[in-house]
Amino acid sequence: QGSQKRTNSTPENPQPKRTLSSRSPYTLFSPNSFSPGVTSSQKYTSRSSRGEVVASFGSVHGPYWNGGGGRSCTLKLFGSPEQNLTKSYKFMFQKAFDIREALSWRIEELGNVLKSHHHLDDFASVLLPAQEPVTVLGQISCDSNGKLNAKSVVLEGDREHSSGGQIPLDLSELKEGFLFPGQIVALEGTNTSGRRMVVSKIYEV
Repeated sequence: QGSQKRTNSTPENPQPKRTLSSRSPYTLFSPNSFSPGVTSSQKYTSRSSRGEVVASFGSVHGPYWNGGGGRSCTLKLFGSPEQNLTKSYKFMFQKAFDIREALSWRIEELGNVLKSHHHLDDFASVLLPAQEPVTVLGQISCDSNGKLNAKSVVLEGDREHSSGGQIPLDLSELKEGFLFPGQIVALEGTNTSGRRMVVSKIYEV
């Protein structure tokens, strides 16, 4: 007699290997007990409950507004007309050149604030070697896609003095300080080789 082979087939109604008993306390905190039973339409265009609240949590009160006795109000734009939006605008569709211009303008504006607040001299370039301590202006960045740490801090110099160049920072001689990506700071330190700046002091707003 030949050996009977076992056929491998997927059952039509598979049973889970591990089921939670109705008396188990874990069923009270399962996702099924907290998720509302909401069925979505197959197609977005075929929905019939547009604007209808299908699920809510807690007590919901409608908004209440009381007029001011028929008084009228007028809308006034804040700031100069060049800085206000007067027509349709697509969010997050800015051109790379416009983004760079906005960042450069922000660095220059905060650089003037740092210079006047801390009574600093003119800023130096982050790309030029300097044997004596110099003060540079720029934006804190990270040399990779990971988290910012003491070994991955990079300074993106301003456009006026450093032409947007980058330089790694050595924070070993820094007694205290707080840095985060995107922060606009003025740094004092030495750059003997032109490849790495040893920071001794941080000027922040």
